[in-house]
Amino acid sequence: MKSELREYARRRATTGPYADDLDIDAIIVGAGFGGVFILHKLRQLGLKAVIFEAGTDLGGTWRWNRYPGANVDSEVPEYEYSIPEVWKDWTWSTNYPDYKELRAYFDHVDKVLDIKKDCSFESVVVDAQFQEGEGKWHVKTEDGRTAKSKYFVVAAGFAAKRYIPDYKGIESFEGIIHHSAFWPEEGVDVKGKRCAVIGTGASGVQITQAWGPEAGSVTVFQRTPNLAVPMGKHALTAEEQNAAKRWYPRLFELREKCFGGFLFSFSEKNTFDDNAEEQDAFFHSLWDHGGFDFWLGTYKDMLFDPKANRAAYDFWARNVRPRIGDPKKRELLAPLEPPHPFGVKRPCLENNYYEQFNRETVDVFDIKANPIVEFQPKGILTADGTLHEFDVIAVATGFDITTGGMTHMGLKSVHGTTLNEEWKAAANTYLGTTVSGYPNMFHLYGPHGPTLLSNGPSTVEVQGRWIVDTIKKIEREGLKFIDPTPEATKEWKARINALSDISLFPTTKSTYMGGSLPGKAFEQVNYAGGIPEYAKEIRAALPGWKGFRTVK
Repeated sequence: MKSELREYARRRATTGPYADDLDIDAIIVGAGFGGVFILHKLRQLGLKAVIFEAGTDLGGTWRWNRYPGANVDSEVPEYEYSIPEVWKDWTWSTNYPDYKELRAYFDHVDKVLDIKKDCSFESVVVDAQFQEGEGKWHVKTEDGRTAKSKYFVVAAGFAAKRYIPDYKGIESFEGIIHHSAFWPEEGVDVKGKRCAVIGTGASGVQITQAWGPEAGSVTVFQRTPNLAVPMGKHALTAEEQNAAKRWYPRLFELREKCFGGFLFSFSEKNTFDDNAEEQDAFFHSLWDHGGFDFWLGTYKDMLFDPKANRAAYDFWARNVRPRIGDPKKRELLAPLEPPHPFGVKRPCLENNYYEQFNRETVDVFDIKANPIVEFQPKGILTADGTLHEFDVIAVATGFDITTGGMTHMGLKSVHGTTLNEEWKAAANTYLGTTVSGYPNMFHLYGPHGPTLLSNGPSTVEVQGRWIVDTIKKIEREGLKFIDPTPEATKEWKARINALSDISLFPTTKSTYMGGSLPGKAFEQVNYAGGIPEYAKEIRAALPGWKGFRTVK
């Protein structure tokens, strides 16, 4: 079982973006939505940029997320670029595409924008430091190359560093085992096989849905129930999409005006402005539509007021519990008492997740009450002494969320410290796009941006335009570099915490609060004020370089 990106490093060529000693304007890490957008925009400025991508092709997370049932949880056209030359000749088969269709989309993006000519694939960055005297970043890859650039943009996303718990004996398991984000391209045949899914995040839910009808048996090892909501997936025709494209420019404007970057936002009402009957009708309208409406299109106090949140949870439970026939499974999967406030963990979208547990071949096992002790050659031993025997195991335990992609890249500050060490106590950024001590370095869809509280392409374009406009301003003013100040960093950290502290997010250990990695700081790592306010705040800093040290 592979566990590190560097295990995939390979030098494909020695020319072009693979050449030794590149000296260019910008190096971008990651060829997903963020990296491709930045490359496109920097080209428009006339700058020479290259993407270093650990995967084998474009697509970012959709190059890695190829596990059974892998599917996006944002609807289209919300989940695509607003670039007209890209969307004008593209249509989807469904409102929630799977990973294969998203890969095809990135192939289309490349066909239109010619992205791959400036991409170095299977290239894993392992060391990077800015040299103040030279005014350039020195970047090293796992295969031994060194490159230089004035600008360094980290577009690795929130899920670049996989998390695999330190299970005793995991290497002794004789069957097939893979982390969900390192799933083999050729797939795994589970027909007639005894299968395990460890984890009930988005990957675990989707794998369970895919394996339930196919596998000989499936056991889901659950620590915390997933409060999943209906996806509302359906087919789309090319005709209906093309007819709607005259509205696309306005729709792409609208998504940046909504809290989460979707085409809807919170109600103007609080929960108890409505009586019980009115609440039920409103909840049903969101539920029946599907998607994240029930999460980020609901009453505006749901993520702030415990009583309002409980009303949402109770509606969720009333609608999920009847779908699960077995009383024991029902209590584990959809308990009457909430395991945590609804929505403080990003809900998964499901099609028929709960129905899988009505199959005699699909079971759920509570590892909060009965933890995994160790792996053995034939399977998994739990604390009660039971050896659960399996042929195939999916480790769907998530990531060193949001910050891990940056802290495991070998980044060193101008002070000689590493980002990994600096962020052990807490992550610190300025504006969710820059880090003090790392001049001319930018990041997007990572720590202290809207990130996991948003639709990815929406945040990518808001942050991406800001980054490119910042670089344009640096170039026009003849600056050598900019570097956020420690004072501005502290103020931004306080802003991140203040936005979070008024909500229910700090009540629960979650991806929003640093994730489940043992020893990692319990802290808010997202901007919880919504995309519209975030865009205003980062734009306000730009005209006068507020919070930055500038050097010519």
